[in-house]
Amino acid sequence: MSAVLGNIKLAFRHLLKSPFVTGVAIASLALGIGANAAIFSLIDQMLLKRLPVPAPAELVNFKAPGPNPGSQSCSNIGDCREVFSYPMFLDLQREQTVFTDIALHVGFGANISAQGRTMSADGLMVSGSYFPVLGIAPSLGRLIGPDDAKVKGDGRVAVLAYEYWRGALGADPAVVGKNIIVNGQSLEIIGVAPRGFQGTTLGLQPKLWVPVTLREQMNPGWTGFEKRRSYWAYLFARLKPGVTLEQASASINTQYSAIIQNVEVPLQQGMSDKTMAEFKAKQLVLAPGALGQSSARGEVTTPLAMLFGITLLVLLIACANISNLLLARGAARSGEMAVRLALGGSRRQLVSQLLTESLLLGVLGGLAGLGVAILTLKGISAILPQQATSTFVPHLDMTVIGFTAALAILTAVLFGLFPALHATRPDLISSIREQGGQPSGGRAAARWRTALATAQIGLALALLASAGLFTRSLANISRLDLGVKVDSVITFGVSPELNGYAPGRSHLFFQRLEDDLAATPGVASVSAAMVGLIAGNNWGNDVGVEGFPKGPDVDDNSRFNMVGPGYFATVGIPVLAGREFTRYDAIGTPKVAVVNQAFAKKFKLGANPVGKRMDQGNDSLDIEIIGLVQDAKYSDVKDEIPPLFFTPYMQDSMVGALSYYVKTTGDPKAMLPVVSRVVSGLDENLPVEQLRTMPEQIRDNVFLDRFVTLFATTFALLATLLAAIGLYGVLAYTVAQRTREIGVRMALGAGPAQVRSMVLVQVGKMILVGGAIGLVAAVVIGRVAQSLLFQMEGSNPSVLAISALVLGLVALGAGLAPAIRASRLDPVRALRYE
Repeated sequence: MSAVLGNIKLAFRHLLKSPFVTGVAIASLALGIGANAAIFSLIDQMLLKRLPVPAPAELVNFKAPGPNPGSQSCSNIGDCREVFSYPMFLDLQREQTVFTDIALHVGFGANISAQGRTMSADGLMVSGSYFPVLGIAPSLGRLIGPDDAKVKGDGRVAVLAYEYWRGALGADPAVVGKNIIVNGQSLEIIGVAPRGFQGTTLGLQPKLWVPVTLREQMNPGWTGFEKRRSYWAYLFARLKPGVTLEQASASINTQYSAIIQNVEVPLQQGMSDKTMAEFKAKQLVLAPGALGQSSARGEVTTPLAMLFGITLLVLLIACANISNLLLARGAARSGEMAVRLALGGSRRQLVSQLLTESLLLGVLGGLAGLGVAILTLKGISAILPQQATSTFVPHLDMTVIGFTAALAILTAVLFGLFPALHATRPDLISSIREQGGQPSGGRAAARWRTALATAQIGLALALLASAGLFTRSLANISRLDLGVKVDSVITFGVSPELNGYAPGRSHLFFQRLEDDLAATPGVASVSAAMVGLIAGNNWGNDVGVEGFPKGPDVDDNSRFNMVGPGYFATVGIPVLAGREFTRYDAIGTPKVAVVNQAFAKKFKLGANPVGKRMDQGNDSLDIEIIGLVQDAKYSDVKDEIPPLFFTPYMQDSMVGALSYYVKTTGDPKAMLPVVSRVVSGLDENLPVEQLRTMPEQIRDNVFLDRFVTLFATTFALLATLLAAIGLYGVLAYTVAQRTREIGVRMALGAGPAQVRSMVLVQVGKMILVGGAIGLVAAVVIGRVAQSLLFQMEGSNPSVLAISALVLGLVALGAGLAPAIRASRLDPVRALRYE
């Protein structure tokens, strides 16, 4: 122990003797380690963190790939291959033998009123087996159990999320037994979920849980409990002790196949032989469920892995810099090492001492890196879209701190090992004599320094190219014609049905809200839509169209929206033929629709479909097409424009929630508080949802592209700066090594231009070799990142060429100062240089 403490004290003294080198090393490490720690925190929270439940490895998620004829309702819990009908859930739950139980869950929008406060939030409807399968205990009261979710309409109870109970309700233990109003329904609070449990879906943090048997009450107008062709429920289960995933899959699929053959096949109509064969062959797929169920993980896995790889490359460049610094310092300490070896010191002791200095640098760099990581995480949090702020919490937990510590130690060994071995090599004294007393460090060290600097150039070029690809991709997205004009438009949502409004009352509220907003100074027009514009939502339906043949396997599906009067004028979608909806298109009037160009093309309606008839899959052709509008983006900025038809929401008596669009005559941001006041004036208990400007909503829609581009560019510039510093250091040190050689050359007639050329030729060779390596690495990174790029290839020649040119200029700039310094040497002083 005393020897270790002695090494540490000596290491501190040596580091303090060269504060500049020490400061540069710590700063480089802090930037590299901090960036890695921040991105790892993201990865840990989104991709690695298991559910806070007992034995999470025993949980399995259910998927059902294959034809799902009928209606599908999917969410961020999973895609449409993972949803089941409620009758199928009951059948599987009743007949299975390999799980402790099977659980169901599905999200819903909740308007919650408690203690005089109303808020809009996420809720989760669950089966009575949900909490027993997870095996968690309540913080207060009890959790929903099998007796609470037996019969439709029964189980008027709720379990609160711990954070909601602590925040909105002040952690009042007396809330158990009291009532809470959820979507207009009075429910008894029976308990509070455990602290730290935020549901089983990344990106969905429910404020409360209610029995799934209340779905018709929570979603007025919904009917689907009895329908086997209505797919909406997500399922997971817990394996019984001793049962493997493979055994469970074999057992449950035997039962599933029997249900498909005996119960569901007879219900299917209009299928082709091919589709029926696929339906009969459907199998359940069981997947590990330790992380819960979430479609968000699939979306963020590639970009986070890409950013983590980029930060690792930045750290490698930083390590290369520090290794070069230590080599240079080791050469300066060659006399000290020789004396200590001559006095009987062992090589093991010297290596141990030098590695202690490296480890000390690593520890200091790691501690400083935690500060960099915190600042980086705060920056990430600041640019997150509103709906993602609850998913990612910028903090460093023990997992991230442990990762940072391990990374600091690993990098310390990585950058310190070769300099330590080289500085203490057995032939040190003879090597010094061969160098004639110059602080050279030997040919091996020179080759190592050159190789590190060359590798830095290659890695920096690869990162610059990746940043260029993402920047070019984002530029392609920004140049897209969205088909709308919404620069001065505000959007928000209201859901009166969730506050217990009857359908007729909801319609009356919508009309009053439109009138009040339209009468507000600064408002040019107002309209609404069922499906939010470019908000990531989709609603599709099979249709029948006059003159378009129907039959098995014929694609007759179209995206769909219900909109208000003046919608197309408000959001800037041109009407090409016919007219748009007015207030006269209401309940009791002939059904009408407006279609987009993609719809007219798909269903072969010609240039002017006005007057043609269609239906929503009921073979009645009871809807007249009254207008044709220009194609415009529907759900996502990057998606292709789908076939799309619109109907007036005023012709549907069950509409209970809408997204509004308010076109302003001035700054739309200044109108945001005005909109809130107008809604509050009509119903102070009705929450305003997702209030923002449309440009903000569009930016949020492509947040992932902006996020990756911003951080890839930042890290690439950092890597380029570190590479330039490393190259400058190598060349400056090389010039110092070759001072006497340069003096001899100049004494023999070499001019300043020849000396500069000598140094720059060395730079050129390093650029060529490093550039070749970097271009190959850039192509590989481009292929990995292809799925993240928009309308471009990962090996884009112009991006590679510009990146190579930029890095070449930076490298030449880094080499120019040492070259000029060498050309200005005094030959007499150079010949006397020791």
